[in-house]
Parts: sequence; structure tokens; C-alpha cells
Amino acid sequence: MGSWELYSQNRSTVTKFIIFGFPNLQGFQALLFWIFLTIYLLTVTGNGMILLLTNTDAKLMTPMYLFISHLSFLDMSYVTVTVPKMLAKFLMDNSDISFSGCFLQMYLFLSMAATECFLLAVMSFDRYYAICRPLHYHSRMTRKISIYLSTAAWTGGFLACFPLVVFASTLPFCGPNVIHHYYCDHPPLLQLACADTSLNVVLGSSIGFFVIISSFSLVVASYVQIILSILRIASPGGRRKAFSTCTSHLIVVNLFFLPLVFMYIRPTASYSPDTDSLIAMLYTVLTPMLNPLIYTLRNKDIRETFERKMAVFSTNISK
Repeated sequence: MGSWELYSQNRSTVTKFIIFGFPNLQGFQALLFWIFLTIYLLTVTGNGMILLLTNTDAKLMTPMYLFISHLSFLDMSYVTVTVPKMLAKFLMDNSDISFSGCFLQMYLFLSMAATECFLLAVMSFDRYYAICRPLHYHSRMTRKISIYLSTAAWTGGFLACFPLVVFASTLPFCGPNVIHHYYCDHPPLLQLACADTSLNVVLGSSIGFFVIISSFSLVVASYVQIILSILRIASPGGRRKAFSTCTSHLIVVNLFFLPLVFMYIRPTASYSPDTDSLIAMLYTVLTPMLNPLIYTLRNKDIRETFERKMAVFSTNISK
């Protein structure tokens, strides 16, 4: 038995949690298994394809596509942290997760969510420089700088959520141990603690507010400047071309941030399991699946690279 399990037992009588899943869909386990398996495979395949293309084609080795590759890796990691456990529950009715496993899942998931917030902010800054400062873009936004910015997003995301999980892990859990959600998340886990969680709620809302609002504010500020610059372009074709480089990112930002604001910037520990599960579905499962489609369908460079790679592959197969 590890030191973390020993520490947990000293603090709590609960040594494992039961992930209940979707409260009103308990009779549709087989259907849910196939739905989530399909979503998982589409997500991993789509994001894996973008990750492969952006790291093997010289044309896509630019700062913008470096950020997109990080986003794809994040989305693959997102679903891998949560969905396989859900599939085990649906297929084998394996709902148990250890005390330490639950907190590890929560830490990884929250850290990746925070990292994606920061990464989307960095991507908006990249678009600001490309459109508003085009003459300085290639000299200022070098690959080295883009790597630094990506590393800062990852570091900031994992550091920001560390105190949240540490403080939650010190709470006593005496039972019940059923999490009314489909993964270990901070709000539903606090409901199971047999102690006052008001400080944890304040800490969670504060960290959520800082991460989401700071990154979203940078996104808004960047796009205000971008829109003003686009409106100053005389040619309608030039305006459409400039705005088309931002539309994919704007769609992703809205799909990700809006449900996240609802989930984590709330000054209460009272939650509706049905509502929270539905809202969480938007940014934990559906958005990672849709992101490759958004970037592939709207991005000419990625489409052309994919078609070129497929043509080469077909030629090699025919030989």
C-alpha cells in the first residue's frame, strides 16, 4: 500500500469512490458505451491526424500550427483521462475508482482544462500579431518564442490547479462515496466531504475565475484589435481572407469557454448532477471531437496537406 493510500485512510474512511455516471440514463448502458466509444475513436483519430500532419509537413511547421498541434494533443489527453473509465463502467459495470486514482484523474483533467484556456489565449495573441503586426510577425513570433509560450501555457495550467487538488485531498470523506458525475471533478467531489467545504468552494471559484477570466480577457482584447484592423482593410476580399484565419479559433473559443464559465465560476457548492453532466459533456467530450473537424474543414493548408499525404499513400499502396 502506497504512502498516499495510507494518508488517505488516516483522513477518511472512504478508500474508493463509485462513479455513478448519468443519473437518468442508467438503463441505457450498452447504447452509451457505443456512443462514447465512437466519440472517443473519432476524437483520437481526428486529433491524431492533425498532430501527425503538423509535425511531419514542413509547410505546417509554423507557430500557428505548433499551437494547433498542442491543442490536438490536449484534446486527445482530455478524453483519455475520462472516457476509458466511462467505457469500463458502461461495458463491465466497473464503477469503482480508488481514492488516489480519483484525485489524480481530477488533477490531470483540471490541469489540462486550465492549460487549454491559456493555450487558446496564446493562440489569439498569435492571430493578433499575424493580422495587426504582419511586418513584425515572422521576426517576433519565431518557433522558439512559440515553444516558450506553449511551455508557459502547460506550466501555468498544471501549477494553477495543484493547490485546488491538494486542499480537496485533505478533506475527510466518511461516506457516501458515490460521485454523481461521469468522472472525478471538483464540484461533485466536494459534496461527498463530511466537513465544511466553503473554503474549498471559494478557492475553486477563485482559481477558476483567475484562469478563465484572465485567459478569456486576453482573447477578447486580441480580437477587438483584430476586428478593428480587419475593418480598416479597404478590399472586401482582403477583409474576408484576414477574418477567415481567425474563424476556426473563434468557434473553438466559444465552444470551450462558455460551458467552462458555467461549471467553475459559481459561488455555491449546490449542483444539479443532470445539468452538470450535460454541460461538462460540451467541453470534455464534444469539443475535443469537433476541433479537428473545425480546423480541417476551415483550414486550406491542413486540407491540402491531408489530400497530398493521402495521394502519396494511395500511390504507394497501388504499387
